[in-house]
Amino acid sequence: MRILLTGGAGFIGSHTLVLLLQAGHQVLVVDNHVNSNPVVYDRVRLISNTPFDTLSGDLRDTDAIAARIRAFDPEAVVHFAGLKAVGESVADPVGYFDNNVGGTIALLRVLASTGCRRFVFSSSATVYGEPKFLPYTEDHPRDAMNPYGRTKQHVEDLLEATAAGDPHWSVASLRYFNPVGAHDSGQIGEDPNGVPNNLMPYVAQVAVGRRAALPVFGDDYDTRDGTGERDYIHVVDLAEAHLAALDWTTQQSGYRAFNIGTGQSVTVWELVAAFEAASGRKVNAKVEPRRPGDLPAYWAGTARAEQELNWRASRGIDEICQSQWRWQSQNPDGYGS
Repeated sequence: MRILLTGGAGFIGSHTLVLLLQAGHQVLVVDNHVNSNPVVYDRVRLISNTPFDTLSGDLRDTDAIAARIRAFDPEAVVHFAGLKAVGESVADPVGYFDNNVGGTIALLRVLASTGCRRFVFSSSATVYGEPKFLPYTEDHPRDAMNPYGRTKQHVEDLLEATAAGDPHWSVASLRYFNPVGAHDSGQIGEDPNGVPNNLMPYVAQVAVGRRAALPVFGDDYDTRDGTGERDYIHVVDLAEAHLAALDWTTQQSGYRAFNIGTGQSVTVWELVAAFEAASGRKVNAKVEPRRPGDLPAYWAGTARAEQELNWRASRGIDEICQSQWRWQSQNPDGYGS
């Protein structure tokens, strides 16, 4: 199949790109490299030993990208492109809505002039907001607590309305929990710009010596050890979920949301201990006050993805930490190493 992959140079996008190529798909990657490094393309070619096309551009700049996309004539889209830092979205909600929602609108307008009606969307568990019950299931009310989450919620609504208005559309919206880990080769992984916003890359950077200590925001939650509990999913498991969702779009029509997680929670201290075991390094940590808006615990209900996508996460926290350390130790400064 000819796959248009937006944001394919990013963390999750690059891992999905590897699997798409290994599965024999023809891929065009569109990325503006605001939060990614084009050197990842060389790494992916090394891993997959397969050629693919790239287009450097912003989805909102339709004059620059539309002709190339139409010439490629995609049969399906996997849409990762978007900004994703919660704190940054609070400081710049206009920019986040412009990029995430506006970029999707521009993409749909380009697709309207093609025959492509299969669409897999990179959504997020942040659409759920404060839990009314746990685990989150796809029927949990959506009430995102920050502008980033609300952009995902708006795009979900847009895609659901698009599928409702045209029976030829088939849209799978994948609500990620906490993607972590790296490819087994150690060639590609998460390389955040500046100070990491997420726990795992921060832990890895402390272990490799890039940062002095890990800030732990609160150790007095009503959880197993007082620290926050999250559902951490290996990025390769997540990439495999995208291929399963693509298969789903070839067999179904309409709109469907799927949780993509492990169905289990891991605390901050449990993750730190697993990373210390994987790396053989001590991870210095400093407890700091809770951050406003942080939830004590959440994890995924995964029955729908297991039953309808025939997908289930298979990699646990030990394998996650081993792969993360392989990436970080081989690339101490990320793609700038």
